[in-house]
Amino acid sequence: MRPPDPERVAEQLLPLASHEELGESPVWPSLAVIVAAALYATLPTGFLAGHATSGVFGVARYAIPILVVILLGPLALSIPRGVAGRPFVEFGTTFGVTRRVASVAVIALLSIANGVAIVLLVRALVTGQHAQARELLRVAIHLWSMNVIAFALWYWQLDGGGPLARRMTTPGPADFLFPQQTLDPFAATWRPRFVDYLFVSFTNATAFSPTDTAPLSRWAKVLMMGQSAASLLLAVMVAARAVNILQ
Repeated sequence: MRPPDPERVAEQLLPLASHEELGESPVWPSLAVIVAAALYATLPTGFLAGHATSGVFGVARYAIPILVVILLGPLALSIPRGVAGRPFVEFGTTFGVTRRVASVAVIALLSIANGVAIVLLVRALVTGQHAQARELLRVAIHLWSMNVIAFALWYWQLDGGGPLARRMTTPGPADFLFPQQTLDPFAATWRPRFVDYLFVSFTNATAFSPTDTAPLSRWAKVLMMGQSAASLLLAVMVAARAVNILQ
């Protein structure tokens, strides 16, 4: 079996690829990752005061965003073909690290961090942990916004095999059906971009159900169910507790 071509591996080490490959600017997905990391880093920790996990969460609140930036930073830049870039090429050749693997790893890290924070918040509310209404609302806004961004990145990265696969002349089966794909003259040439998936994620988190874009595959339906459940949990638990405190 012939070993992978180092030059080809080097071309795949970017998680977001170039504007020409994506058909859109890679700035928006990158910016979404940075905003999500910033939201997590600025999460209030008062709702966990006195809880056994407060110390661990306090460390994770800074460690995870730093790790996300460390992963995103080098991968978002073009890998040089010279001596300086050789370690990255050899690493990618040995372990098969492609831009898609790197992207999924970054999104998964943000999703896990957000999910754990939601669980800790709900647990604190159920056990009667003391917290101020303003702080609870701020935590809920941060986690809800991270929820929207993380699922938008999942939809963008997984639909139809990913953004690069969707640019092919004969793309794979779509996992989402957008209105433009059913209307002439858009159907033949229109391709969804990151902002379209951000809109899908926002409306799903707001309405707790799909709106104008229909999920087609089972994984898309499961992801949208998970996002709606997380948003509904935040809305019910946090809003009810905050109103109770204000009264």
